[in-house]
Amino acid sequence: MKPIQKFTVSPVLPERLKRLQDIAYNLWWSWDVETRELFRRLDLDLWEETRHNPVLVLSRIDQEVLEARAQDESYLYQMDRVLERFDRKLEKTPWFQQEVKGDIQLNVAYFSMEYGITESLAIYSGGLGVLSGDHLKSSSELGIPLHAVGLFYQSGYFQQSINIDDWQEEKVAANDFYNMPLKLVKENNGNRLMINLPFPERTVYAQIWKAEVGRIPLYLLDANVDENTESDRKITAELYGGDKEMRIRQEILLGMGGVRILKFLGITPCVCHLNEGHSAFSGLERIKNLVQKHGLKFYEALEVVKSSSIFTTHTPVKAGIDLFGPELIGKYFKDYCKDVGISINELLALGRKDPKDLKEEFSLAILALKLSFKSNAVSKLHGEIARKMWKSLWPEILTEEIPISSVTNGVHHASWISGEMGNLFNRYLGPEWLSKPTGKDIWKNVYQIPDGELWRTHERRRERLVGFVRRSLVQQYKDLGKPTHEIARVKSVLNTEALTIGFARRFATYKRASLIFSDPDRLEKILSDKDRPIQIIIAGKAHPQDDEGKKIIQEILKLSHEERFYQSVVFIENYDINVARYLVQGCDLWLNNPRRELEACGTSGMKAAVNGGLNFSTLDGWWDEIYHPGIGWAIGNREVYDNFDYWDEQEAKQLYNVLEKEIIPTFYYRDTDGLPRDWIRRIKDSIVNICPIYNTNRMLRDYTEQFYFPAAERAYLMRNNSFTISKELAHWKKHMRDNWNSIRFLKIETSSTKQLSVKSGLEITTVIFLDGISPHDVELQIYCGKVDSNGKIVDGKLVSMILEAEMGSNKFKYKGSINNWDSGLNGYTIRIIPKHEALINPFEDGLIHWFEG
Repeated sequence: MKPIQKFTVSPVLPERLKRLQDIAYNLWWSWDVETRELFRRLDLDLWEETRHNPVLVLSRIDQEVLEARAQDESYLYQMDRVLERFDRKLEKTPWFQQEVKGDIQLNVAYFSMEYGITESLAIYSGGLGVLSGDHLKSSSELGIPLHAVGLFYQSGYFQQSINIDDWQEEKVAANDFYNMPLKLVKENNGNRLMINLPFPERTVYAQIWKAEVGRIPLYLLDANVDENTESDRKITAELYGGDKEMRIRQEILLGMGGVRILKFLGITPCVCHLNEGHSAFSGLERIKNLVQKHGLKFYEALEVVKSSSIFTTHTPVKAGIDLFGPELIGKYFKDYCKDVGISINELLALGRKDPKDLKEEFSLAILALKLSFKSNAVSKLHGEIARKMWKSLWPEILTEEIPISSVTNGVHHASWISGEMGNLFNRYLGPEWLSKPTGKDIWKNVYQIPDGELWRTHERRRERLVGFVRRSLVQQYKDLGKPTHEIARVKSVLNTEALTIGFARRFATYKRASLIFSDPDRLEKILSDKDRPIQIIIAGKAHPQDDEGKKIIQEILKLSHEERFYQSVVFIENYDINVARYLVQGCDLWLNNPRRELEACGTSGMKAAVNGGLNFSTLDGWWDEIYHPGIGWAIGNREVYDNFDYWDEQEAKQLYNVLEKEIIPTFYYRDTDGLPRDWIRRIKDSIVNICPIYNTNRMLRDYTEQFYFPAAERAYLMRNNSFTISKELAHWKKHMRDNWNSIRFLKIETSSTKQLSVKSGLEITTVIFLDGISPHDVELQIYCGKVDSNGKIVDGKLVSMILEAEMGSNKFKYKGSINNWDSGLNGYTIRIIPKHEALINPFEDGLIHWFEG
């Protein structure tokens, strides 16, 4: 039954506790240990029951408890201390204002499909969302002027439960928006601020919720409003839910609706950062605004939007890219094309590898690549993979020239470190390990921590992890209705002193969660050594439609129930940020074994490292660029096999060998003080090598210095003088595209190639034909180097040629020379590329002409 009227009811806080509400509504509490403790002290059971949601705690707590706390001097002392730090953190002049110089007024809009900030704000599914959340937290700490945009899902991602047959089931739990750390955005007259978007034959509306993430505002669109049809209210029902048409509706709302939010609020970003391709439609909305407001033509406006857009890709496989059929794009963008003055095929071309292939599906990732000033992968290896993956967009250019760079991900230390480890760092490193996490000299002070103190701190976290696992298993068994004796039995699983291996992530098949279980008999021998006990804790969700991932979970669970594994292998259901925090803080060894080249970065191992856990991983993502013996262990040697079964078999054997011969002996070798000195040394080396680099403060500084400011400066250039350069560049590009196919090589001549030595020079001249193109609009380059067994130049170098003579009849003579050869078989070829001072890079339109003999 629908109500006649809706209204919100607020808790009544005693005057002395009023400011608890200020803290509760700023997600800064999610990464401040003492602030979380402040709410935990109000009512520990309620804190756990509400999944650590201070707003809900304040709304449900007994008034008597609040009145008692208002008279509790110790509680008030802690609250005042937290408030003083909270106010100081928000007012303090951060890195950006202190150190970043420049004439450009930076303002960044950040778009992401999900945000993993805290477990009680359930609008995330995994690593992409957690990375987005950490991005906002570090932006706040550094003072980067950034506004974030996302969607607010009625039920978020699914809640996982394991049934009596060990099969994953999905439950939908509705978010109670009015009891979460968010506020509804309202207009000056007190009414809800609503945006609207044109959809086929209707208008879709969305209200906006605002979360404060320290200094950073996060705006979330919510389509579940009475103004929409029942179908359209479901656009924000669940994260990654529904069919293709529901996905395109979500992504239109995120991208185009997100731009409208900022416009309504009077926020004019000079840079838009797209975290994955889900928000690529934002570029189309920005183009439309320029066409309508400034009278630009579509391709002129495209140059402006492109100059100010940054695209980060997290997907190393094409199967993870959103694709839409031409008919679906036509249905949702037919009117848009009329409004901006282009055909639907012109729009489709922006999302296709081959613009001429009318049957090719439309890719949001390709749209994002074509509408962005700079694009990046999320680790160095992923950068190499991404350049190969998207080479088809630039088929004629060298792989290393493909315009996709990399910024390796990091983690927000304060969000993931245990309170005990944080206190230890405060004592021996000083507070700057947290405020200046990129300071390598600061982290070297880890070596000053006494071995015994570091080890005891880590052991306490392992004990807490074991206690958490036992409580979780008891609840799982109760929910399943298992008999009392089985419930009693799981209260004593695991060993608080055993070498504890953690594995927690999304259960995609390429992550190979079952690799360590591939030889159960061998694993049994490893785990059953009473003198050197080992235990494994696993958590993670499979996508609701991924039956293969669910089968892996089921296989692991069935093994864990066998008597030989009952005490040493456990699976924790409903993996979320809270479970992740316990695991990375308490495990001794963090296991990660995806097939190489399929993990874009991975960040869970970074979280384990700052807590004193050691990494044991395949050489993929971030681990590939930092690993060296002494800071952890590697599985494999960067091999890649076509036969997956053989690949898995080989790396499973290597995993067991390293575990048996290196890891276990190192952990259990104790000196006369009972300390594993070699293990502790590795912990310290791991922290010193990993923590100063793999944190989101470093990542945000990289984005700011290498991406945000260059994009802002280019955007200013493209907008200056009534968009003069944007207009001229758009017309120049069209002219070059229309005339490019007229280019021909007419003649190539070289000096003698006989008896060349490494000190010899080779002179090369060529005559080319240009029809309708000026020689000043092209550059000729010699590509030369060693020739491999396949007859191809490898690791060559480029040498520019100079225009020597205009020969009439559209013929032009160029000259160049090559020096500094390597001995052996060498070769060269010549290419022609576009040249214009306003180009981001010469390959924007894929124009290139190689000599073909």
